[in-house]
Amino acid sequence: MVVCSLSEGAAASAHEGVLVSGSLGSRCLVSLVVLALLPSAVHAAPAQPGSSASSESQSSSQTASRPEHIAIDTSHAQNLVIPRLSHGPALEDFLSMKPEGEAALGMAKVEHFLQREPHDGEPVTKPTEVYLGYDNKNLYAVFVCHDDPAKIRAHETRREDFEGDDAVEIMLDTFHDRRRAYVFQVNPKGVQYDAIWTEASYSEQTNGNFDASFDTLWYSRGKITPQGYVVWIAIPFRSLRFPSDQDQTWGVVLLREITRENEKAFWPRVAINQEGRLGQAGIAKGMRGISPGRNIQLIPYGLLNSFHSVDDRDPTQAHFQNRDIGGTFGLDGKMILNDSLVIDVTANPDFSQVESDEPQVTVNQRYEVFFPEKRPFFIENADYFRTPIDLFFTRRIVNPTGGIRLTGKAGPYSLGILSSDDRAPGLTVAPNDPRFKSRDYFTIARVSRDIFKQSSIGAIYTDWEYPAADRVNLDHSVDFNRIGGIDSRLKFSPSLSATLQGVVSSSSFGGNYFAGPAYKADLLYTGTHLFHEGTYNDVSTGFTTVPGFVNRVDIREYREDTSYLFRPKSGPVVSWGPELLGHWTWDHTGLRLDTDYYPSLAVVLKRQTRITMVPYEELRERLRPDKDYFVPPGNDRLNVDFHEHASGITVSSAPISQLTVGAYYFWGNAINFLPGSAGGFHTPYLARYDQASGVATLRPFTSLKIDNTYLFSRLRTRESNANIFNNHIIRSKWNWQLNRELSLRVILQYSATLTQNRPGDPLNAYPLTFLPTSKNFNADFLITYLVHPGTALYVGYNSNLQNLDPALAIDPTLGGIRRSDRMINDGRLFFVKASYLFRF
Repeated sequence: MVVCSLSEGAAASAHEGVLVSGSLGSRCLVSLVVLALLPSAVHAAPAQPGSSASSESQSSSQTASRPEHIAIDTSHAQNLVIPRLSHGPALEDFLSMKPEGEAALGMAKVEHFLQREPHDGEPVTKPTEVYLGYDNKNLYAVFVCHDDPAKIRAHETRREDFEGDDAVEIMLDTFHDRRRAYVFQVNPKGVQYDAIWTEASYSEQTNGNFDASFDTLWYSRGKITPQGYVVWIAIPFRSLRFPSDQDQTWGVVLLREITRENEKAFWPRVAINQEGRLGQAGIAKGMRGISPGRNIQLIPYGLLNSFHSVDDRDPTQAHFQNRDIGGTFGLDGKMILNDSLVIDVTANPDFSQVESDEPQVTVNQRYEVFFPEKRPFFIENADYFRTPIDLFFTRRIVNPTGGIRLTGKAGPYSLGILSSDDRAPGLTVAPNDPRFKSRDYFTIARVSRDIFKQSSIGAIYTDWEYPAADRVNLDHSVDFNRIGGIDSRLKFSPSLSATLQGVVSSSSFGGNYFAGPAYKADLLYTGTHLFHEGTYNDVSTGFTTVPGFVNRVDIREYREDTSYLFRPKSGPVVSWGPELLGHWTWDHTGLRLDTDYYPSLAVVLKRQTRITMVPYEELRERLRPDKDYFVPPGNDRLNVDFHEHASGITVSSAPISQLTVGAYYFWGNAINFLPGSAGGFHTPYLARYDQASGVATLRPFTSLKIDNTYLFSRLRTRESNANIFNNHIIRSKWNWQLNRELSLRVILQYSATLTQNRPGDPLNAYPLTFLPTSKNFNADFLITYLVHPGTALYVGYNSNLQNLDPALAIDPTLGGIRRSDRMINDGRLFFVKASYLFRF
């Protein structure tokens, strides 16, 4: 995320903040020499709107002087008229908790906020007013929030990292299609969060309706006062996309969050018994003669680095490789077409400064574990490619040389096209391998059309090609995977919606051809008390997706989630109620594979406290030979059916502003998918399991945030209670915002899988599991200096230790580098990255 501070008077309060965000979706860096030589070649960051430096006189035909603010009756109507201002207001115009000065008095006033949570439809508990206006360049919103300043939750954090703070938010549906909106949120210190809200949230793997990868240039200030706090927002029109009409009509939603009370209050009312927000948005008119204008961004970057690592591309000749100093450069670019379409390009992208993945348990998992995308180029505007079946998982593109993407809206049509290569296939094999330096190619195309009020119909096509496969395939064929299909979202009523998709794949791998369809249907009902979702999946045996994330085929599956919430009108309990999750899975012969019944009881209290109890989960899993587990030749090939159960409890709370805690503990039995081989082949077997986690976020002072996580999982034999494995993951992440430009991030993570197996033991000596004992420690340091959006300097260092054999000898039992009783440094990286934003 990119932030920039603006100068403030010497007498500014310690509570006051100023932030400017920047485009992270194209965050790349220029060399230090270029950074030093070029600042005068381009214009500086725009002066802050509303300050004396940026106030410009407007022609009398464009402005009108208003001595008093325009009061909008918002108690019942959802419409408002946003007035044009001669110049932008300043934060100081509202510090008395009422507007003062010409610009402030000329703004439209919005009030009468209504709660969605905890008491749907009741007035906000603390008086809240919002003032709106615009000039030729910016839309302005000023939130005046009354409260006890001693109870306000606010921290001076890095951008988009103020979860748990009080906040205000404006959502702008600039095409007024009730499907997609810009989100601008600010905490009382002025720290920013921006995102894209998508009314239809298809993927189970994403962060709900919000796409936080969106980052653009806008301005915010915040200050805590004796009567509450004030937040000032200025959003440049060139940072938005909207129709080229002379008169604009936008959807607008305003939000205030009071965290300690679990309170979310909206204008207009966003009722909890209706799905989504944009169908309930207010209608903003009055903005006339505005345009994003021409907008071209170029962000070149330069990188200097040195590293020490293990080269194990040829496992028989693993060795250390070193580089004392080296460098590279690349470019990100963005161009706006017709006010509403965006072309993004990236050449030789580098993501050294991107934060590592949050820890997850990956040991003894039956299916691939999903790790969300974090690289800016691939997650920006990802919602344009999202469909009910997850057909584009961008982490399949590991090491691209370049990519190009077109996204945007043209009338009722939403478009998304992306093309990229990937060098990973040729960089992970030995130089003597015929696939060395080869690459594969990804192309994704998606179009959808709005129909009715909030429904849509769309189509998607994905193509993966690996031309270099002809070097190893006996018939010299090229590997490919192509998928095409249609999908639809139908909104029958404010509370009831459905999504549908049908696709078919055509694939060739190693000269073998596969093809098959996949289908998904989902029905969702959202009520004040009752929630229900039913999902049907049908994936044929021949269906394959290389760019997507579908980790199971040959299934017909139905999943159901039903909950009922009681919402007391008073007392410490915000809501409570039971929930039942279940799923039933068969293969295409009609054989039952899995059943799962997962009842729970949840209680939500004030101060962000939640307790969830799972009294008894009952799960059945049937494993089939070769499809679900490997069977060596000469052994019985039998289906194995398991009956499992589990119980557990989850607790989380933010009792004070400086502390957030959480924990869970589950126990029962589970399958050991990685059995040992002592005495011969063993099928997977049932074992006792324990899984626990503890998290604690500390804020000892406003600019320091410390996130601590501990994950533990264990399997034991049911007969003797002997340990099969113990898995531990400990992670501590420190973020220190030294000032508005300078921040320090430190991540320390230790993980260990402990078993009875010793390095060098033969395979037939592994009694309980063939997992070796493994240990890993990683330290990651990053200093960030952000001058203004797109112009940044990063200095980073990463070091990794593993229990590998110092001589990098090969393990004859398991393959790969042999494990050792001691830990060695198997990787170090030091880098310096610099970038500069050119905006035309």
